[in-house]
Amino acid sequence: MTTQPVIEFQHVSVHYPNGIQALSDVNIRIHKGDFVFLVGPSGMGKSTSLKLIYREVKPTAGHVLVEGHDVGHYAAIGVSRLRRHLGVVFQDFRLLEYKTVRENLRFAMQVVGTPHSIIRKRVNELLDQVGLGDRMRAFPQQLSGGEQQRIVIARALLNDPEVILADEPTGNLDPETSEALLRVFMEIYREGKTIVMATHDYPIIQKFPARKIICEAGGIREIDEEETKLIDFESLLDESPVS
Repeated sequence: MTTQPVIEFQHVSVHYPNGIQALSDVNIRIHKGDFVFLVGPSGMGKSTSLKLIYREVKPTAGHVLVEGHDVGHYAAIGVSRLRRHLGVVFQDFRLLEYKTVRENLRFAMQVVGTPHSIIRKRVNELLDQVGLGDRMRAFPQQLSGGEQQRIVIARALLNDPEVILADEPTGNLDPETSEALLRVFMEIYREGKTIVMATHDYPIIQKFPARKIICEAGGIREIDEEETKLIDFESLLDESPVS
């Protein structure tokens, strides 16, 4: 018996007001426990696909379903509830510079009304999980880029979401740090989380086993491991975006 996808795009198109077509008639099915790389040149719809899932963008046509619910029809309160059940990792960190690492995580839990009795334990657990238990009193500007991104991952995990969305999480990191960060994601994945990651980091794409979906000129296609070995990702991902 086929299980219901956690995330499903049904004939989804997105046309921005400036005339750019980000996606055209896209169909995707992502199931619980999948690890998916969304790959392709900048401007080909990777970030738009993630924004559709957490409802920063609405489809021009088609339906985006999360846990069977059409999120395009959600009112503001529905969007708020949706985002509490998703963990989102942004490339630009979005940490509060005037708060310590621990205070950043505590604040994120306080905003959604988490009881104080739970906050301290949860924050300590997550900092240990991402390997930064000894940096909890540091401010963001005192951390390396890789350390800041680990804090962002910890923040995404605060409410124990089933789905983690990551938008170019290694985009500003060196290769060694990128690989270490992907190992953190793989550990999270092995705990049963569903992960969807937009990336143009082709060495990572080839090194880590996962589903690979290529975004190109408004369309999307999935490739298997055999095709992955044959594709020149460096050439593909260096292509200029179509305007």
